Amino acid sequence: MGNTPPLFAAAAKGEFQAVQAATYGGTGDAIVVPKGSPIKSVADLKGKTVGVAEGSSANYNLLAQLDKAGLKYSDVKVQNLQPADALAAFSSGHLDAWAIWEPFTSQAEQEAGAKVIATGKGLVNGYVFQIASQAALDDPATTAALKDYVGRIAKAQVWSQTHKEDWAKVWSEETGLSEDITLAATKKRDVQLVPISQDVIDSEQGMADAFTENGLLPGKVDVAPFFTDKFNSETTGK
Repeated sequence: MGNTPPLFAAAAKGEFQAVQAATYGGTGDAIVVPKGSPIKSVADLKGKTVGVAEGSSANYNLLAQLDKAGLKYSDVKVQNLQPADALAAFSSGHLDAWAIWEPFTSQAEQEAGAKVIATGKGLVNGYVFQIASQAALDDPATTAALKDYVGRIAKAQVWSQTHKEDWAKVWSEETGLSEDITLAATKKRDVQLVPISQDVIDSEQGMADAFTENGLLPGKVDVAPFFTDKFNSETTGK
């Protein structure tokens, strides 16, 4: 999961914990506008129609970008659209802007001529998490298997950072997107392993609070119980 879905799952009283973390940086999280659009900045989005998958990392990036520009979430007309539907709406001129993540950012740029007006670099945490159900964590055998699994995931994430072209080929095969798109997306990622720590929890708590303040989550959500550092030694050695 990206940095936002766990917050909505926590608000829904899900039974899970994040067991491994990394950051991909925020460059791939972007707000794009159509080719030739008069919109030059996030401030220009006031009163405009913006597509976003609610509950996604792009949802928080949009919220943070609007706040940075001095706008409220309610100042834009949000259309809740998953990437495939949003791309169709964006390409056909039904959206003034689209908040999205990779590889869809690069797909919009290459296939629809989209123009990036803002990225999450330096603004969002770019976290991605491996999530385990509480039932799995309560089972010793499954927990042992999880320790091996998240260790392998961590190694794979590091490999994807140091073998971008190789990873782009695999990603292309997995998604059916052209290798040009996946390579562009890969180059925007700065993958770093992160131990699950109080800093991670505090960052996610700040996001949850922002969603609550804007009426997108139903009341205060304490995210701390949904993170565990018990797998850090297998993933980061810390």
